Amino acid sequence: MRLEMFDPAPIGVVFTEGPEHRLAYTNEVHRKTFGDRPLGRTVREAFPDLAQSGYLDILDRVFATGTAEVLIDAPIVLDFADGPGGGTRYFSFSFSHATTSDGRPGVLGVLVETTERVTSAERIRVLSEERRRALLRYRSLVSAGSQMVWVTGPKGGVTEPSPGWQRVTGQSWEEFRGEGYIDAIHPDDRATAAEVWQRALAEQASHVTYTYRLRTAAGDYRHFAVEAAPVRDGDTVVEWVGTCTDIEQDWQEARRAELLARASAATAGIVRLDEMLAALAGVIVPEIADNCTIYVLPQALHRLPGTALTADRVAAVHRDGLPDLPPHHEMHLESGSPLARAADGRRPVHAVFPPGSPPPDLVPPDSEPWLADGANSVVLFPVVVDGTTAALVTASVCGDRTPLGPTDISLLRMVLKRSHTPLRNALEYQRTRQVALALQRSLLTEPPRVPDLGIAVRYRPSTAAAEVGGDWYDSFELRDDAVALTIGDVSGHDLPAAVTMSQLRNMLRGLTLDRQEPTGTILRRLDVAVQTLYLECTATCILGRVERPDPGHFQLNYSVAGHPPPLLVAADGDARFLTEARSPLLGLVPEPDHTSATEPLPPGSTLLLYTDGLVERRGEDLAVGLERLRRHAATAVRLPLEAFCDRLLDDLLTTDGDDDVAMVAVRVPVVPADGPVDRGGNG
Repeated sequence: MRLEMFDPAPIGVVFTEGPEHRLAYTNEVHRKTFGDRPLGRTVREAFPDLAQSGYLDILDRVFATGTAEVLIDAPIVLDFADGPGGGTRYFSFSFSHATTSDGRPGVLGVLVETTERVTSAERIRVLSEERRRALLRYRSLVSAGSQMVWVTGPKGGVTEPSPGWQRVTGQSWEEFRGEGYIDAIHPDDRATAAEVWQRALAEQASHVTYTYRLRTAAGDYRHFAVEAAPVRDGDTVVEWVGTCTDIEQDWQEARRAELLARASAATAGIVRLDEMLAALAGVIVPEIADNCTIYVLPQALHRLPGTALTADRVAAVHRDGLPDLPPHHEMHLESGSPLARAADGRRPVHAVFPPGSPPPDLVPPDSEPWLADGANSVVLFPVVVDGTTAALVTASVCGDRTPLGPTDISLLRMVLKRSHTPLRNALEYQRTRQVALALQRSLLTEPPRVPDLGIAVRYRPSTAAAEVGGDWYDSFELRDDAVALTIGDVSGHDLPAAVTMSQLRNMLRGLTLDRQEPTGTILRRLDVAVQTLYLECTATCILGRVERPDPGHFQLNYSVAGHPPPLLVAADGDARFLTEARSPLLGLVPEPDHTSATEPLPPGSTLLLYTDGLVERRGEDLAVGLERLRRHAATAVRLPLEAFCDRLLDDLLTTDGDDDVAMVAVRVPVVPADGPVDRGGNG
């Protein structure tokens, strides 16, 4: 508030500063009436001739409580500057708390002399009323530079023009007067504003405040704080005076803080990426948008810009009353689709259109539906992490709700920023898993083609685990015509485990090719190497040699280091586990000693080596899983070897298996009385 604005006022104005009420300002009318009182002094010091000291107590109350006080026709006894000597004259006063433009708090006093009216037999009613209203209106104009001031009748209805209102809203006086101002209020706020205002009129409240959105002359809406108070003549309300203050920036800051707080609360303790994205979508709706769907891009790291896009919808939230989309759904999008353009451009795609009529380039004909019915605007927001579009968010508003705008896009960006860390972790996981899988698959070679012997291999990565396993298998021919079989599992489920797995697998291959020794001796050498080179590593392993001691006869020389036992299934379905030659897993015992055993392989029998993912289930004893494998293998052994392996995988693996599975199966031929050898599988 600038005090100079009161210089031309036709009534007296005084301003005292601070709790001591030091005289800081008087206008010309005040000085003409009361004389040049010294500025900088307290009121008591500046008015030593004031007989009624109780009036000064009013200043203390107004400053302390902030509540305005009015005195009508109050007698004042002091030495007046514009009259002969002292005497009694009558004034109407209004005292209210105010703050100057440079931030100094104090009390603003406005006064009109009413001596003539009080002492005269005939009161001039019209002149008195205008002066009284001028007094009370000046009390309301403490922030005229930033507020719109308006006046209504005692029952509502604007009665006087407001230059501030016209400047902000663009409404002319004819459009503004009466109840016309309602047209400038946001349609969603009109009912609440009318309810608050009508209640204030009915109750004749001493003060009313509320907030609504006003349409500005530029066509957008901004939040305004409304404050109004009745003007009373005794007990009768003669009119209402109010102000509207633009609080859009404060409102947006409060909204931003509230949204971020809600996002923090909604995602607290959540680890899974899909659950976090669903929680954030629940914050976005309905505060920012009516609909929100979130897609993750499983091929984000390896997709070339301009190619088709695979998007997995992991969250879909809609305002009550709108049709739902299923949250989990995989979409294949052409390169020119809006979602693909947003992913490639790595910046939001924003469109506003008539409700239910999106432009053709946003929703091409015959494309899969992704935009809510009745939408009037949409934002396609790419969540970019370290230069890669890791997720896509669609937010839309429907019906006659205000379309999405730049402020909403900014809020979306801040809310979705909370997903950057889990998305970054997901991308890093993709990188690690793809490298590990590539390494793992490079080592999972095809089995050798051995005359008179069928060999089949299988590898199934986990369908549910978030890690890469350390399972491996190997099979190759040796110089003495034996066939080496190995299978193992390195502890850990990450890229280091996959790297260690590859090193152990290659080390075991080298030892087996170089040393024509019992399998237990070779495993002991491998165990020593593990404990020397990989101090924190443990692994399970089976090493076997399929040998021909005599023509037409086969046997298995094998050793087991902490691994599930081999399964031998006879041609007639009799199945049993080979439990000899068992020793602790690699890397466990400081001075390892691995034994060997030899087992004949009858004609038509099938030998199966496998990793624990085939038999283990969460919360179940391992013996149960082994028995289940034995029963299924006994039933399936009459199938060709390749079909035998597939049947076991189909029957034993669950959809939520949390481990990889590797298998090596060997089928010993059946030698008929005459005719060719039947190996029961490939060879």
